Amino acid sequence: MKIMLMRLFFTLLFVSERKQIAFMATEKSPVRISQRLFATSRSEMRIIMKLNQIITSLLETDMYKFSMGQAIYHQFSDYKTTWSFKCRNTDVHFTKEVVEEIKEQIKAYCGLRFTEEELEYLHNIKWIKGSYVDFLRLWQPRYEDFEITTDAECGLSIEAKGTWLNTSMYEIPTLAIINEVYFRMEYNYDELLNSFKNRLDEKIRKISTGEYNIGSFSEFGLRRRLSAKAQELAVDLLSKNEYPGSKFVGTSNVYLAKKYNLTPVGTMAHEWIMCVGQGNHKHNPAYSNWYALDAWVKEYGILNGTALADAITTDCFLKDFQLTYATLFSGVRHDSGDPYEWGDKMLKHYESLGINPMTKTLLFSDSLDFERADGLNKYFNTKARVAFGIGTYISNDTDVHPLNIVMKTTACNGMDVAKISDTPGKGMCKNPDYVHYLRRCIDWRMKNDR
Repeated sequence: MKIMLMRLFFTLLFVSERKQIAFMATEKSPVRISQRLFATSRSEMRIIMKLNQIITSLLETDMYKFSMGQAIYHQFSDYKTTWSFKCRNTDVHFTKEVVEEIKEQIKAYCGLRFTEEELEYLHNIKWIKGSYVDFLRLWQPRYEDFEITTDAECGLSIEAKGTWLNTSMYEIPTLAIINEVYFRMEYNYDELLNSFKNRLDEKIRKISTGEYNIGSFSEFGLRRRLSAKAQELAVDLLSKNEYPGSKFVGTSNVYLAKKYNLTPVGTMAHEWIMCVGQGNHKHNPAYSNWYALDAWVKEYGILNGTALADAITTDCFLKDFQLTYATLFSGVRHDSGDPYEWGDKMLKHYESLGINPMTKTLLFSDSLDFERADGLNKYFNTKARVAFGIGTYISNDTDVHPLNIVMKTTACNGMDVAKISDTPGKGMCKNPDYVHYLRRCIDWRMKNDR
């Protein structure tokens, strides 16, 4: 009798819960409520989202996560990292409702797996190896790696801890989720999308008429996009048009590159130099670029080679970017500091090594719009190959200021790591003493290593 009563109790509880969910999901509800139950080998997670699932494919990340991921898998699979979120907007506060939705969206992301079709697409990229694809076939994001709270001035604190192989993959989807949840829940999203469309049409008009001639450019806006719909609209329209002095090459979003048959663009990020160079206690961090470039060449040889110059200042980078690496890498990427000064410095460096700059690419990717790209293209396109990676201006230009959010590596193998770029304030190391130590190491090398 006791067993029968218990069964009846749980049956009624289940039916009641199902009715409540069904009521929430009626057409009268102002938002669609999604409930998704899934099981993993570790645990069962219940997901209740107020919005549609934002990240729907593990390809929905930037290309350089796969290029770095393969090298991490083959050379640094035992490395552990900590990633920390930061909102740089002083006037933004994430409400508890927004934070809860972000949690649910990240849970849903952690339920994704690569499909065989997606894995085949990756395998067909010439520098991706079968061993890495086999690893990705088994890979899954781990919600256990995340710690998400409201314990921050902006109302949202996120840390991810675990293997570098895992946590590196979380950065871009997490930022995309934060953006879309915030703008959908805190603003009239339809009005934002309309303003986005109007501004996008005007951008396309200006390069279609030749008002701006920016040469080769790619869309780099996944991490700070207004929404998945907005980014896809931009990529779709940009890829359909012809431009007299401009050429849309591709996107960093691998999912959209696959869908629209575009080139997935991207090689390395700051995390590569920071972790490879500073995550080993035996390394002098002022030589981070040498360790990072050496490991990259071991993985790719002459393939997939655009070197990032500003992880610990461009001047320190040039100490290691000598004839061998300058020859092997197809170009360099600018991400901080004055782009004209940086470009002239790179041209002079190539010439000092006896390398014709016209055989190398200067890729500019720092806070660009079409007007800035047009000016840089006019100045450099007769001196070197020029390309642009343009992010927020394409993927989140509306009547509202975009979020200035980042998620950066703050520790590797239990040690602090830091970026010291050519623009003050772009780093986010939690230990100022380590930043001071790194600066002293760089200063010593610049004065004594000739």
